Amino acid sequence: MRDSTAVDARLAAWQARFEEALRRALPDSEHQPARLHAAMRHAALNGGKRIRPLLVYATGHALGAADEALDDAALAVELIHCYSLVHDDLPAMDDDDLRRGQPTVHVAFDEATAILAGDALQSLAFERLAGAPLADNAKVTMLRELAVASGHAGMCGGQALDIDATGQRIDIDQLQHLHAMKTGALLRAAVRLGALAAGADATQHDALDAYADALGLAFQVKDDLLDIEGDSVTLGKTAGKDIAQDKATFPALIGIDASRVRLLELAASMQASLARLQADTTSLEVLGRRVVERDR
Repeated sequence: MRDSTAVDARLAAWQARFEEALRRALPDSEHQPARLHAAMRHAALNGGKRIRPLLVYATGHALGAADEALDDAALAVELIHCYSLVHDDLPAMDDDDLRRGQPTVHVAFDEATAILAGDALQSLAFERLAGAPLADNAKVTMLRELAVASGHAGMCGGQALDIDATGQRIDIDQLQHLHAMKTGALLRAAVRLGALAAGADATQHDALDAYADALGLAFQVKDDLLDIEGDSVTLGKTAGKDIAQDKATFPALIGIDASRVRLLELAASMQASLARLQADTTSLEVLGRRVVERDR
């Protein structure tokens, strides 16, 4: 591991760059339809870990891409994530009142506006990616990657499986498959978008996919543990909802101690995957560690 201070500074610079790009990309709430625009900004500009855009920058940087080539991919993947949270919080889904320490969009505005805001954020994601300063063939591949990761074979499909599994008893393989779609697919897409923007070869894609798969599962295991061990103020969302809703989680299936062991195994897998790359992967290493060690 190189100087962690330098890596942290690099990640902070990318996050600041991203936040400014996001503010510019979102429609102005002073223009019509003002309520929709305000809801979109409420959903996207309320903080967050920004793990997905940082993964785009870190992957692209490791393989030699300039930040300017990565901005739109970073925006696209985070806009998809924000749209998914807006819809996930709706009464028909998780029915949550709190997100990132603030009222959810349907609470701050109304359900119809929340649905439209989520739809508009999703559309904006593909608009931004289509306009990226990259070769057309690279953009087409990236657009397909993001569409698959966010659709029936990825995030939306995983959410459907999660709904079906609520109150049911599923095994660990089914749970891992569910979360590889619901959570892992978009995290994997973030890594893939950065790699595609940098022109990665097949060997590099394979190593990065292995890293991203371990990261996605680690993210969910940690989420499940935090739902039990965290508090609503720190988490910025309602704690204890998994148990209250009888959700299928790793602690529920294998126990808290075994879930912690699984998290450590996944951290080791991330390290081993990155070791296969002949590149500066320190930013990706730090992001993996943040996922494992986070408290929200």
